[in-house]
Amino acid sequence: MSTWIGAILIGLLAGALARLVSRDPRNPQGCLLTMALGLLGAALFTWIGRTLGLYGEGETAGLIGATLGALLVLGAWRVISEGR
Repeated sequence: MSTWIGAILIGLLAGALARLVSRDPRNPQGCLLTMALGLLGAALFTWIGRTLGLYGEGETAGLIGATLGALLVLGAWRVISEGR
């Protein structure tokens, strides 16, 4: 249970940092979208890290990795939203 709470808190913080670094009116708004952005970023960067051999089995991305992943997800969000 505590690992999920930790993941949610890191996701919220990583999503907020990614939105702070990348100011744009097209960014997703709201607390839940910010948290989802951070959680997706953490999952993405964990997968990338495991693929590149940076993380072992059972290891996950920390705050920096989650923020970098959230920036990647935010960039994808912009590309998709421009197509609309």
